[in-house]
Amino acid sequence: MKKHTTKELKSNAFLVALSAVLLGLLAGAILMASIGSNPFEGFLYLNKGALMNIERIGNTLATSTTLMLVGLSVAFAFKTGLFNIGASGQILVGGLCATLVAHYVFLPRPLFLVVLTLSAFLGGAVWGVIPGFLKAKFNVHEVVATIMMNWIAYWSIYYFVPAYLKGPSLETESSSIAISQSLRSPWLTNLFNGSYMNLGFFIAVVAVIVIKFILDKTTLGFELKAVGSNRFCAEYAGIKVNRSVVISMMIAGGLAGLAGLTYYTGYSRNMQIGVMPSQGFDGIAVALLGASNPLGVLLSSLFFGILQSGKGFMNAMTNIPPEIADTIIAVIIYFTATSVLFKRMWDGLFHRIQMKNETKALDKEETETPSKEVK
Repeated sequence: MKKHTTKELKSNAFLVALSAVLLGLLAGAILMASIGSNPFEGFLYLNKGALMNIERIGNTLATSTTLMLVGLSVAFAFKTGLFNIGASGQILVGGLCATLVAHYVFLPRPLFLVVLTLSAFLGGAVWGVIPGFLKAKFNVHEVVATIMMNWIAYWSIYYFVPAYLKGPSLETESSSIAISQSLRSPWLTNLFNGSYMNLGFFIAVVAVIVIKFILDKTTLGFELKAVGSNRFCAEYAGIKVNRSVVISMMIAGGLAGLAGLTYYTGYSRNMQIGVMPSQGFDGIAVALLGASNPLGVLLSSLFFGILQSGKGFMNAMTNIPPEIADTIIAVIIYFTATSVLFKRMWDGLFHRIQMKNETKALDKEETETPSKEVK
């Protein structure tokens, strides 16, 4: 008789994320029904608001662009064992650097776009390096350091915008950036029928590809992930842990700075004082749902972009509060954070299916194979 070994089937990140999304949508449906609204109608208008025509699709992609870069920033830090909760401040600093360049630097368009992008990346990277250095040198927890950096950036905007960027008769926001000095492009605006779609989307997609390559194909990526898995083992293996921590936070900050670039010079074209970008915290949800995988972040950012873009239209057409969409996001975050429960559930299901199939195969083999005398 042949000896059979059980090969375990493991659930993947997609099934875990799908479970969280379905439960989030179910929670949204229950809330809609509890206030006397039709959940099917609510979800219909939610999707219509984001995808009904080419203009709304463009706006959804523009919304997803910032979320994609912030989610990528948080996911990159997660992969290396760090929690970058300072993305909001990095967005502000990256956006401020880009806005200053947009107002004061005039170069040929291709060269200008390079300078604009680098300025935002470097601004966010500097804001990420500081907590990274504090973590590496003095073991200051990155959550505490990045929260403090958020508020330093927040109050710095109060000075820089009125001092250097304030437009005529504007007290709380900067003057608008000229189209030629922004990420907006006439061919994209015409293609998406006047939407907010801009070149930032392509920057975000390139960033996803680059980060995927760094993590999976380079020595640096291997070292960063090793530090994230077990910094003590990584140090024993000869990896410079402190350097990896600083580099990780620098790259994560730079990605969030690019998110500020796409938002302040692509989507809104001005900066307001007294506003902490909520995308910095939404990016945590994007990273969690995407399982800290760059491609997963791309898909989850598109999903959250649909929720964010469509909730206003849903409210206008059905009087369902737009906060329902925020509640769906919150529930998805909750169930994604407890993903170990779904993993156990799917692993248990796959194990039972595997055992059942092997039992059937074994019974069939015993029935068809003639017994042999053992010598």
